[in-house]
Amino acid sequence: MSEGLPAARAGVPLVEIRGLVRRFETGGGTVEVLSGIDFAIEEGDRIAIVGQSGVGKSTLLHILGTLDHPTAGQLLFRGEDVFARSRESLSELRNRFLGFVFQFHHLLPEFSAIENVMMPGLIQGLSKDEMRARGESMLRDVGLGHRIEHAVGKLSGGERQRVAVARALVLDPPLVLADEPTGNLDPATGDQVAELLFEMNRTRGTTLVVVTHSKRMADRLGRVLVLSGGRLVEAEAGAAVV
Repeated sequence: MSEGLPAARAGVPLVEIRGLVRRFETGGGTVEVLSGIDFAIEEGDRIAIVGQSGVGKSTLLHILGTLDHPTAGQLLFRGEDVFARSRESLSELRNRFLGFVFQFHHLLPEFSAIENVMMPGLIQGLSKDEMRARGESMLRDVGLGHRIEHAVGKLSGGERQRVAVARALVLDPPLVLADEPTGNLDPATGDQVAELLFEMNRTRGTTLVVVTHSKRMADRLGRVLVLSGGRLVEAEAGAAVV
């Protein structure tokens, strides 16, 4: 039975992480990647997570996205401990509460742009007609109204990433997680994709959490958190991105 989405409540952050620890067992012993992280994300925030390669930025993002479980600690969405849900209920929450944009777009190349964008809603059980209307509207919003029926395998890299953004936003999730969304694009195309995300934040109130090595992207997001030594700290204004 569906548990629904956690409702927004005054004074309660969109997301809160408490004492988050993630350890991995390796042939050489235990490696602790995240060491007791605490932080909160408010509704409508724009956050960059930066740090050296291999420090655990993607691990943190995967836990935020409920794709991985922490070794210890809590992940709260609007005050609810989401890992207390059943696997089925957690999957439903992930599909409706979160949008994902990755460096490599993970689209289905044999399907059209509209079919890829419709997929999250069809998985959720929404009708084809409703998702067709939502998908077409979303593709027009990202400047791909003329590419709706094109197979994504025949689109340019920038167009594919726009399709990925449309797919992430088609169910109007309150939180979008992006892992190097412009890292595989040329600077001009990367700026266009970044601006799409910022526009959705401005017009829809979509909260953005972006892992990035781009100082330009981090500066535009505004709030910068640095992951180092398993800890997450607020960066000083103008700090270099590593």
